[in-house]
Amino acid sequence: MSDGGAALVLFSGGQDSTVCLAWALDRYARVETVGFDYGQRHAVELEARQAVRARLAAEFPRWAARLGEDHMLEMRGFGAIGGTAMTEERAFEITGKGLPSTYVPGRNLVFLTYAAALADRRGIPVLAGGMCETDFSGYPDCRREAIDAMERALNLGMAQDFRIETPLMRLTKAETWALAKRLGGEALVALTVEESHTCYRGERGELHAWGHGCGTCPACELRAKGWNEWAAGGRPELAA
Repeated sequence: MSDGGAALVLFSGGQDSTVCLAWALDRYARVETVGFDYGQRHAVELEARQAVRARLAAEFPRWAARLGEDHMLEMRGFGAIGGTAMTEERAFEITGKGLPSTYVPGRNLVFLTYAAALADRRGIPVLAGGMCETDFSGYPDCRREAIDAMERALNLGMAQDFRIETPLMRLTKAETWALAKRLGGEALVALTVEESHTCYRGERGELHAWGHGCGTCPACELRAKGWNEWAAGGRPELAA
């Protein structure tokens, strides 16, 4: 059931942002998407965005009319600052700060700032993202506390009344699969498996039960673990 209004989804083409996009399409009358080119090691992530959008529009007529424009923002200068395994050939490891080497410092905070500036110009009051602090890779800017602080800062600095929605924030990865099934049934589960991209190594060869990927990087391991837990539980829908 739509709440009316409009939302701008921070959309990477990954599992979480795909489910977040479906959640927004189920809730809002107009949904636009925004992606960020920050010099990711693998362009496959950006290609997955368009594949997901195309299949959502083709396979879910009730959402097709709500799916609005896609925006791609160039942020390679920002990506070059971090020097992480997301933008450079580095090992996937825990750094001296106790954070994964895939952590791009402040990435979600910068993404939200850019998205809010775009939303301001587009007249969109809601930003939505797939951030999650339950099953996540240790990124401090995925925590709801950080998102709440950013929401306050954006509204103060832009004289706006934005609301940042994070529907996956308290969900495990298994529950994210269950939410996909509740929103779009097995068709959305299949779309997420086949089209969304999570693998840090950019592997799109073998299609596992949980999706494409190398199967050994932290992102693949987390995605596979969530799938296996969900499947072991009988592939339920998430309770409303």
